[in-house]
Amino acid sequence: MNAATEFLYKACAQCPRHCGICRLSGQKGFCRSDSALRIASATLHFGEEPLVTVFGGSGAVFFTGCTLRCSFCQNYQISQQNMGADVDSADFVKICLELQKRGAENINLITGSHHIPLIAEYLAEAKNAGLKIPVAWNSSAFESVESLELLKGLVDIWLPDLKTLNPIMSAELFGAEDYPVVARRAVRWMVQNFPLEVTTVKKNGEEREKIKKGVIIRHLFLPGRLDDTVSTLDWLKKHADGRACISLMSQYTPVKFTGSEEELKKREKSLESFQNRMVTQSEDRDLRDLIDAYGFEWLFYQDLSDDDSWLPDFNRTQPFSNALATPVWHWKTGLL
Repeated sequence: MNAATEFLYKACAQCPRHCGICRLSGQKGFCRSDSALRIASATLHFGEEPLVTVFGGSGAVFFTGCTLRCSFCQNYQISQQNMGADVDSADFVKICLELQKRGAENINLITGSHHIPLIAEYLAEAKNAGLKIPVAWNSSAFESVESLELLKGLVDIWLPDLKTLNPIMSAELFGAEDYPVVARRAVRWMVQNFPLEVTTVKKNGEEREKIKKGVIIRHLFLPGRLDDTVSTLDWLKKHADGRACISLMSQYTPVKFTGSEEELKKREKSLESFQNRMVTQSEDRDLRDLIDAYGFEWLFYQDLSDDDSWLPDFNRTQPFSNALATPVWHWKTGLL
């Protein structure tokens, strides 16, 4: 960790929570992380949007910790329960280069908002060591623009969530009433600074589109909360249509959490703010009618499914189903 990075960990204000604690001394803020970078898994991931996975899959690197505390988080083992292993710059560089070697279309950095200065430092080292493929930043968008500025020149593709514009929902579900204000600012910064650049690539006679630079904004529909999705799509139509891809996700799946009795009770209470169930066929039809009415220039929409086999378990060396990902590195074993 260089001196500039150390300074940003002394009284941490990396995310909008501004905890102000000294992470260098081992203190942990809301993100439950000190100054050590932790990773749980790295895979060739085929479950992202087609522009991201293309042929070789996305080189997904899953970080431990998070600036939010989403009560329905499918990655709760790593985002909220600290599962993972500490890595240094040499480890991080090896992981990135191994993903590149195995054919990854990009390096997809997932939920690293609480470690932006250190990740930026390590990314620069990886690029100096031979990392050539694009880098994607995959986050909740609960990030300050000042922190995101540290990633300029290092990140090419941005994959932010825009979870909700309803502060009551964000307070109950994420522990962040200011999420709508913060996320809108972060997403607008991404869209304004990184124009969409899509190319066509060919393999074995087959052509596919691939994102080289730009933004894909994701929104997960929460069952029974169509009005919240309408508000989000209204905002995206005004501020992102034609300049970014929109990805409307309908795969909400109840997660079978494990944890302390206190933790489970808190989740159960939080989940009362919407209908914790699969999306119905009727809701799917309504969503399809909705996106047809908006007429977004670039939009992805998932087919409705009642399959939950894609939910990860980061205790396993293969956290996902075999069809969804190829494991490359795991916190228990290192490189595979």
